[in-house]
Amino acid sequence: MVDKPTDGTRDRPPRQLPVPDTVSPQMQAIIAKPLDPAFNIAPQTTAQWKQRVGDGARATEAILPALFAVLDVTVEPAEFGAAKAFVITPNSIPPANRHRLLMHLHGGIRVMNPGLAGTREAVLMAGYVGYKVFSVDYRIPPDFPFLAALDDAVTAYREVLKGTEARNIGIFGTSAGGSLTFTTLLRAKDEGLSMPGAIATGTPTVDLSKTGD
Repeated sequence: MVDKPTDGTRDRPPRQLPVPDTVSPQMQAIIAKPLDPAFNIAPQTTAQWKQRVGDGARATEAILPALFAVLDVTVEPAEFGAAKAFVITPNSIPPANRHRLLMHLHGGIRVMNPGLAGTREAVLMAGYVGYKVFSVDYRIPPDFPFLAALDDAVTAYREVLKGTEARNIGIFGTSAGGSLTFTTLLRAKDEGLSMPGAIATGTPTVDLSKTGD
């Protein structure tokens, strides 16, 4: 038993969490991997940030060619106005999806996953669901601070609207990409742009006031 501290706080000792047996063996192997000891250590200089971002991007890019092959998709760089992007096209698109497209905003705490590294989630969506996906390679800090990412996302959406009806567009992203989905739509609404037919946001960061857990 742990003694209760006398200063009104609650002490919870360290504990070990077992790898769940309710997920696939492949997922169990991922969960069981040791944590990156530098994960919660924030770089202190611009050079350190760029090193962290570059190392992460190279690690992700190394696994992408195999993913492209397994899911049978092609990935090509593109530009939407001033915004850069990648177009991910499955080699087989169901008839119901041929007039639809998805716009993807990648995660990475707004500073990670530049370039091709940001396409992994979009590749999964294109390959498994059979949609053509535009993944926006939005500009990131430290070279391009806020509002650059939002400007790029809105620019890309504006360009996509020129060739596709809003009701046939879906916008999605996880984490930073989820919150960027919301802010993109707020800006688009302010500019009088049509709203998309669907959105999907995974674990979006939406409240930075630190009022919750």
